[in-house]
Amino acid sequence: MRKKALVYSENEFGKIDGKVANGLARYSERYEIIGIIDSTKTGLDAGEYLDGIKNNIPIFNSIDDALNSLNYTPEYFIYGIAPLTSFLNEEQRQIIVSAIKNKMNIINGLPEYFTEDDEFIQKANEYGVRIYDIRKAPPRNKLHIFSGRILEIRTPVILVAGTDCAVGKRTTARVLFESLKKQGLKTIFVTTGQTGLIQGAKYGIALDVLTSGFATGEVENAIVNAVATEQPDIIIVEGQGALSHPAFTSSSAILRGALPNAIIMQHPPKRKNHCDYPNLPMPTLESEIKLNELFSKSKVIAITLNHEDMTDHELENTILEYESKYKLPTTDVLKYGCDKIIKKIYEVFPEILK
Repeated sequence: MRKKALVYSENEFGKIDGKVANGLARYSERYEIIGIIDSTKTGLDAGEYLDGIKNNIPIFNSIDDALNSLNYTPEYFIYGIAPLTSFLNEEQRQIIVSAIKNKMNIINGLPEYFTEDDEFIQKANEYGVRIYDIRKAPPRNKLHIFSGRILEIRTPVILVAGTDCAVGKRTTARVLFESLKKQGLKTIFVTTGQTGLIQGAKYGIALDVLTSGFATGEVENAIVNAVATEQPDIIIVEGQGALSHPAFTSSSAILRGALPNAIIMQHPPKRKNHCDYPNLPMPTLESEIKLNELFSKSKVIAITLNHEDMTDHELENTILEYESKYKLPTTDVLKYGCDKIIKKIYEVFPEILK
């Protein structure tokens, strides 16, 4: 049974820095999300705000508003903001303290570890709750370096890469994962970030807190373990950042550790500059495809789009333009589903249908 949880995303729900909350509002296997806290969107339905489809997850003004409206206290409080600068200010710290005082266990996806914070530890002990730092790396003796075992894997591995951070790689990977399962394929989703772990992914780890050697090894280990344990038909791996982006190294670690047989490239056509880096212009889709193919010696087999700042008409025209230019199936999985991608996967990997 899923545990009930409130998700905090003040002023960020539906935005780039609210990607943890956004992801949980769309899908959560581990927690039943019973509300989002964002005073700027009070009274709205989270699903309708995100995707135009109601999911009956209300958005509340505050913790007190949520608890009064629900008339009970959920077991968990999830900090659903993922900013570039991850340290809490005093107001945000008091939000955590308030959640603890209301006897909710804390799920923290920041690289600022609450389990090493004296005030939070003291309050958690006082009110009898637990704190979980999702991005805290396991001890070194539990981590893996690259071994080469991935070279023995015969299961097709598909990576959802992207041209920037926060473009929807995890969302596309998750939607594709669910769609392939509905096709009757035994499919594994390997996460590489905190949101996927909070959602309940069985395989993977938050890579950005690991050194590059361990990051590569952990990706390999997750795939090898998944194959050994479940003998899947296909594996979908969540990408991080962008290979060309100077701020991220996890993209290269994923390519090295997963050695994908194929790549799907996620791209936001209207984004001009890198997320959180206004002085860094976005790469072209063409340059990112070439870079990933050169680096990985694998092929990009499909393009998926993030429709931020696009009208439906612009999106439709862009899909037609890209399919003509790149000769690759192109879609937005939130708007149009995965049929084009799955058809291409069957063409590239016909063995999975046997």
